[in-house]
Amino acid sequence: MQPGKNQPGRPPARDMVWIPGGAFWMGSDDHYPEEAPAHRVTVEGFWIDRTLVTNTQFQKFVKATGHITLAERPADPADYPGADPAMLQPSSIVFAPPDRPVGTGDPYRWWTYQPGANWRHPEGPGSSIKGREHHPVVHVAYEDAQAYATWIGKQLPTEAEWERAARGGLDQVEFAWGSELHPGGRMLANTWQGEFPHQNTREDGYERTSPVGAFPANGYGLSDCIGNVWEWTVDWYQHHGADAEIQRHQRQPKEGCCTIPNPRGGSREASIDPTSQHLGIPRKVVKGGSFLCAPSYCRRYRPAARMAQGIDTSTCHMGFRCIVRS
Repeated sequence: MQPGKNQPGRPPARDMVWIPGGAFWMGSDDHYPEEAPAHRVTVEGFWIDRTLVTNTQFQKFVKATGHITLAERPADPADYPGADPAMLQPSSIVFAPPDRPVGTGDPYRWWTYQPGANWRHPEGPGSSIKGREHHPVVHVAYEDAQAYATWIGKQLPTEAEWERAARGGLDQVEFAWGSELHPGGRMLANTWQGEFPHQNTREDGYERTSPVGAFPANGYGLSDCIGNVWEWTVDWYQHHGADAEIQRHQRQPKEGCCTIPNPRGGSREASIDPTSQHLGIPRKVVKGGSFLCAPSYCRRYRPAARMAQGIDTSTCHMGFRCIVRS
């Protein structure tokens, strides 16, 4: 008998986990406005990488293809009219913690556009991935993640697929493991402890990224769905509340059987924020939070949480994992 949608066959690659198809509650009405409204979604079964793509795996891709990441190339002046030429050299965004309390109102107090920062040099020139071979690759822009996925014969997940996998079989709970961030005082993900952005007490053992699999897997066997690094999805960003399909769903009786099949977000054009200082850059949905998520600043270490990320951007806390659809 041939495997069906919810009957997996042999894994298409090592270290991939089968996520059964089905319905779940996506989003949340209890946190950030872009997560609302919570809505019922259905996805078909798929395979997903057990871990984030690591430096070792990405290095194999680069050696095989000669791929040069966005952070390793100078920016096109035509895309950034009026920009300081110094800002167009190969660069990426790096977290630089201040040495004293600075408040949380101005992110430019801890983010720096670092020339020479890229996946090989996570903190800029002088840093390296030596000793971090099994950490997630970072400083990858959307096109870099997409190129890797294509090369290895996989795809990037939709937001709904990612959230389904991250929940680990638990529906309508806060975290990938239940309702408490630190159950019994246990650190179950690489997030920020202490006063953000200047004091990280490292109760979880890590100041920046951690090796993949350093924390317990969720109910589906996936590691690092929460914290460590944000993860790219294939969906163009828009608020859930702006999705006409979700709006129609919200008008259905709550006890109804209807669900939305694997919603795909908005369009490329609609993903652009016209009020942003970042020109007209389209944005994708990223999920999962990172080692910089703190209770006092960014509570996005939850499956429902989401953020818009410009496709021209790479950072020291942005990575990805891949899927294979059945």
